[in-house]
Order: sequence, then C-alpha cells, then structure tokens
Amino acid sequence: MREALETERDSLRRQLAELGHGTKGLDYDPNFADSSQVTAERGENEALVTKLVEALNEVEHALQKVGSGEYGICESCGREIAPARLEAKPEARLCIDCAAAAANRR
Repeated sequence: MREALETERDSLRRQLAELGHGTKGLDYDPNFADSSQVTAERGENEALVTKLVEALNEVEHALQKVGSGEYGICESCGREIAPARLEAKPEARLCIDCAAAAANRR
C-alpha cells in the first residue's frame, strides 16, 4: 500500500504544480486581463486545487500511519479496515461501517 500511496502523492503534487499551485496558492500572471472568463476559470482552478490539496493531505496522513504502524486501523472504532476498502481507497481513515455512519450524520 505504501507504494500506491506514494504514487498517488506524486500524482497529486504533479497536478498541483501543473495548475500553478505554489506555497502561496495559485500563481496568476498579474498582467493578464481580468475578464469574467478569467475570473470564472480562476474559481474553477481554486476549487480543483482545494480538492487536490485535501486529497494530498489524506494521502500524506495515510503515509504517516504506515510509518507509525497504525495504517489500516479505523480512526473511529479501532477495528481493522477491510483490505478491499483499502485497495479501493488506500487513504481511508474509517472502516466502511464508521464511514457510512459518518455520511448519515451529514
């Protein structure tokens, strides 16, 4: 799983770099005309970057858990997360039961 998580982390970092995301957020050319199309595109890019950063944080959290030996343990109930769930979603923090319960609370 470590390899899959590292591959996903590298992919997310690459996507963020392609979008111009730096340490201070998205980089825009200050000389570029600020039309409504550019504004809309900025909004879309910022939303995408937000999702990519959240995904990157989840993957990095999972990698930390691999390093500490806590990977694959549900953060809610403490039971083992099913291997099939980890295969489908390697960064999963919750077992399927706890994830479903959390989704129902929203």
